[in-house]
Amino acid sequence: MNRSAAIPAVIPDEIRSDVETLWRYHDLGHQLRRCDVGIGLGSHDLGVAVAATRLFHEGLFPWIVFTGANAPTTVERFPRGEAVHYREYAVEHGVPADSILVEPRATNTAQNLDYSRRLLAERQIPVRSVLLMSRPYQQRRAFATCKLMWPDVEVVCASNPLGLDEYVRSIGDVRRVVDMLVGDTQRIEVYAERGFAVPQEVPDEVRSAFGRLVAAGYTSRLV
Repeated sequence: MNRSAAIPAVIPDEIRSDVETLWRYHDLGHQLRRCDVGIGLGSHDLGVAVAATRLFHEGLFPWIVFTGANAPTTVERFPRGEAVHYREYAVEHGVPADSILVEPRATNTAQNLDYSRRLLAERQIPVRSVLLMSRPYQQRRAFATCKLMWPDVEVVCASNPLGLDEYVRSIGDVRRVVDMLVGDTQRIEVYAERGFAVPQEVPDEVRSAFGRLVAAGYTSRLV
């Protein structure tokens, strides 16, 4: 037996408050409503497909686009591509195959949205509103990117509804989650400065929490 696998993923007490601050910042808390299409953004987190499947069955959209190729953080888990594996999960859990579109080329959030928009246009599916599904800590960045790249649609964001500790346990790797949280926080301002997303307010407490986590060494996902 692999003893390390039996050790629960627990956020260290010394960083918990800062991690919770970033976690709350990225959760937009949108009120979900029916949209023309749901778009599941590829990542290492199968929870995106779980959320998309549940919300489809709840009638929140008639179409799902799964978008994503591979990245160093996902190729081992999803060797055939993020979007392909997401589609397989959804079909296995009752989503009709003909209600799912797969966009298998995107390697970043801007491409996720650009390629999905093009695919929907090719299929002549009119889109006035989108429900973006992502990792919990990607919501704010996904929203800011979509508002820049697809400004004429209404955007609602959602994730698999797990609390922070439950999410960490589902991923099984505290450092990976914290590193990704820190990286996404940095990208809010960096990507706006580079013209990849609309600006978002970053409160002082978020800046302070971000700085302390960087100082503590959670830096592998910084740009």
